[in-house]
Amino acid sequence: MRLRGIRGSRNVEDHRRQSGARGGKTAPIGGVGLLVILAIGYFAGIDVTPLLQQGGVPQQSQTRQVTAQEERAAEFSSQVLSTTEQVWSQIFPQQVGLEYTPPTLVLYADVTQSPCGGASGATGPFYCPADKKAYLDTAFFATLSSQLGARGDFAAAYVIAHEVAHHVQNELGILGQVHQARQRSSQTEANALTVRLELQADCLSGVWARSVEGLLEPGDIEEALNAARMIGDDHLQKRAGRVPQPHTFTHGTSAQRASWFGKGFQSGNINTCDTFSARRL
Repeated sequence: MRLRGIRGSRNVEDHRRQSGARGGKTAPIGGVGLLVILAIGYFAGIDVTPLLQQGGVPQQSQTRQVTAQEERAAEFSSQVLSTTEQVWSQIFPQQVGLEYTPPTLVLYADVTQSPCGGASGATGPFYCPADKKAYLDTAFFATLSSQLGARGDFAAAYVIAHEVAHHVQNELGILGQVHQARQRSSQTEANALTVRLELQADCLSGVWARSVEGLLEPGDIEEALNAARMIGDDHLQKRAGRVPQPHTFTHGTSAQRASWFGKGFQSGNINTCDTFSARRL
């Protein structure tokens, strides 16, 4: 992705110099190993508590140094965020007749707290509708590439765009509607609603990608499609040694995620992303 000359967003909060100190008396899980365990748990809906109890987890706050690699990752994230601001600020008035208010991106290391609760960076980036902020530990990019098999800068950009897409859903009132519907539903029904929500965010990420097509390099779209496939529920459950169980899916299959991203990219239109009216996902 060609980001040279793209100014970074001003809507970034950098909390990375405050980090969680790892505790625990047993043999600690390595940094990458911890990321993988929690990432798989997050995406696949697997209880990873027994695995975490085998090693230390972040518990206390301490000051940390930010490496040059982390600074580059932060600059990249800020630039990608800036492109989402430009895209959605144009699309909202044109396609839905609304003004777009961008989210804030919070950069952190190891662990963080938000109005939506505490989280580890290893659980992957997440969006909190309560404060309209997206939270990102850029160390997840390394996990995405080396452990989950989703390589390339545009794969990382897709991850950011996906969290911004959840903000788009929040701005459109979709997150609130789905939350209310989930509260009235069984667990299986709630999971199915969440799948449709996530696939819509994938589609909206595709809409963004279509709008930044001039910044793309050969292979970028394939990187995003591959990332979507690598974090499909069925793929991650297989990686965790489980037989895929569709009733537990919360993000959609690899094929579904790639397909809906592709639909958004092909159309460039929000209306294409109505996963809730689709008979087949």
